[in-house]
Amino acid sequence: MFARRILAGLIPVLMLLSPNHSVAETGGESDIRSQYGEVAAEIIRQATSTHRAYDRLAWLSDYYPHRLSGSQMLEDAIDWTLAELERDGIPVIRTQDVEVPHWVRGNEHARMVHPYEKNLPMLGLGGSVRTPEEGITAQTIVVESFEELTERSEEVAGKIVVYNQPFHDYGQAVQYRVWGAERAAEHGAVGALLRAVSPNSMGHPHTGMMRYSGDVPRIPIASISAEDAMLLHRFDQRGDPATVTLYMEATLMDEPAISRNVIAEIPGSEKPDEIVVIGGHIDSWDVGHGAMDDGSGVVVTWEALRLIHEMGLQPKRTIRLVLWTNEENGVMGGRAYRDKVIENGELERHQLAFEVDFGVFEPLGYGFRGSEEAFEMLKPITELMSPIGGMHLREGAYGTVDIGPLYREGVPIMGLDVVTDKYFWYHHSLKDTVDKLDPDEVAACVAAVAVMAYIVADMPDRLPW
Repeated sequence: MFARRILAGLIPVLMLLSPNHSVAETGGESDIRSQYGEVAAEIIRQATSTHRAYDRLAWLSDYYPHRLSGSQMLEDAIDWTLAELERDGIPVIRTQDVEVPHWVRGNEHARMVHPYEKNLPMLGLGGSVRTPEEGITAQTIVVESFEELTERSEEVAGKIVVYNQPFHDYGQAVQYRVWGAERAAEHGAVGALLRAVSPNSMGHPHTGMMRYSGDVPRIPIASISAEDAMLLHRFDQRGDPATVTLYMEATLMDEPAISRNVIAEIPGSEKPDEIVVIGGHIDSWDVGHGAMDDGSGVVVTWEALRLIHEMGLQPKRTIRLVLWTNEENGVMGGRAYRDKVIENGELERHQLAFEVDFGVFEPLGYGFRGSEEAFEMLKPITELMSPIGGMHLREGAYGTVDIGPLYREGVPIMGLDVVTDKYFWYHHSLKDTVDKLDPDEVAACVAAVAVMAYIVADMPDRLPW
């Protein structure tokens, strides 16, 4: 799709550039278009003329699909990534040890035993406790909101609460995943089941992180499909509530595991101490292949770095690729990175942190959080993206959990805006596989990241915090 949309007349001007060449030697934000128009066009042309990023993503997600923190597969994926970065010739490669929680799913199942027997596809939520060895068999009570749960509080004791929460948006629906077990336990429930946090379940549950706090008993919680949640709701509304058996072996290990952030850099030619960070999180849930969440963000930012290096470009500032660990169930990678750069005195040297963690469908633009002055400096860069369509710059940033700790210390941050109509169809489920992505759209996302990262790293002026 996107390869056909690239302007046919772009000239490969960069073949003449030396490795240490810096395109913009003078001028400020008003000169962005004139200084960087040709280099941006060539980055776009080269990024969108290949499906290398898609092929690398397919390899990562096919061979290392279940990259949950604490797992050997995650560490094997990190080892493979380090070897590939070395083959790419990236000049600086290292890791940062990170202590991460180690939650193990174990065997699990759910089955409706009244009014008839039916298997219920399910996925335990990350961090949940296990059931007793014999499982839990109890009558269900189905609610659509925390408010309804409170209204029916006297009916809850000894039952399994089922949340059949409608999906209006992710931020609203995910609250039931995060706090559903605790809220149900406050009213005396012995377990909880959650309708898949997705606008289109197609019979699949969706996992994700949940939390406990306070003094209420810790009860197990799992996701079931939207279809089964609605079925249980209909029985409840008829006054014939279903009875369900829930069995989970979920265990949070007493000792945390050691994982690693991956860090790779192209050092800056004039201001190597100033840093533009790009990246995604390399961990994933232990279901599906983690292709969209967030193997795609990992590979798109990685490929942007590789392309800039391969083209012989060396911006004034350092471009640093960080592949964070443990975003899904702790954000310990993002926090460890923040702590390390503070310890090293690097925090204020960060020009921008740019994370991709909202899928890599058709790119639409960028979301930014930072000062108004920085926003205005970045706007002209989006106009250089016309070969892959009109790109916007807006306030606010999606998919930036790992760089949130940096933002709270004052670092400007950015996320990639893409078409997300189907993202939550696949998110945290067995359906998160590479075949859902379009190779041309993946390539266009590489172009969008590479152009922004290169120019922000090379532009004459710093972004004001």
